Amino acid sequence: MRPLQPVAPGARIALGISFFVLFFAVWAFATFGGYVSKTFLADPVTMVRSGYDLLVNQGFMKDIGMTVWRVLGGFLIAAVLAVPLGVLMGAYKPIEAFFEPFVSFARYLPASAFIPLLILWAGIGEAQKLAVIFIGSFFQLVLMMAVSVGNTRRDLVEAAYTLGAGDRGIVTRVLLPSSAPEIAETLRMVLGWAWTYVIVAELIGASSGIGHMITDSQALLATDQIIFGIIVIGVIGLVTDFAFKALNKKLFPWARL
Repeated sequence: MRPLQPVAPGARIALGISFFVLFFAVWAFATFGGYVSKTFLADPVTMVRSGYDLLVNQGFMKDIGMTVWRVLGGFLIAAVLAVPLGVLMGAYKPIEAFFEPFVSFARYLPASAFIPLLILWAGIGEAQKLAVIFIGSFFQLVLMMAVSVGNTRRDLVEAAYTLGAGDRGIVTRVLLPSSAPEIAETLRMVLGWAWTYVIVAELIGASSGIGHMITDSQALLATDQIIFGIIVIGVIGLVTDFAFKALNKKLFPWARL
């Protein structure tokens, strides 16, 4: 094992699975061995049984669907607006100078702090939850997009000008193709952050969703259901992450992702 030395695909999969096996082994040892009270941490078997009951008898699939819809809805709205603005900021320095102070200021504001205001403005319906995800994702995306585009190699830009490209051609044929893989990776990372925002939004004033189920389970001290809900979020995120990576490799084969 050496620094930055690549790992074979098979070894990578085996190592990743090994961590999960070790994690569940430690969890089972702590709970079945009586080292941790089941009131505070349910054992894996009880968690699986409760998860099955949630899915089959309590309509948890509907909660999962609502949460996924909220994440994708809020994130897509943020991405549709943030990508063009970020590209413009990265390409044109006057636009960057105009927007960057406010964007840098706003991205430090926690999205959860807006929930009381958003409930006053939009109620406790879907608009409020989408707005939380939008606020949490939009400003991060804008700044990261601008940095990605602004880091385009200057020699590529100068070569394009030498070959007769205009300003519009520089953006569409140099800046965008060069930064597209990094933009895609940024979208993948911020989508993961969007999940944290939607769960926080669902913890307050929601009648459906994974966060709503977790809140109800907390009142009943049902740690098995809470853990199952957390694991469901992780599994969905992991699947989404792998899908994003596969799509990025297919769309941008020249990039090292």
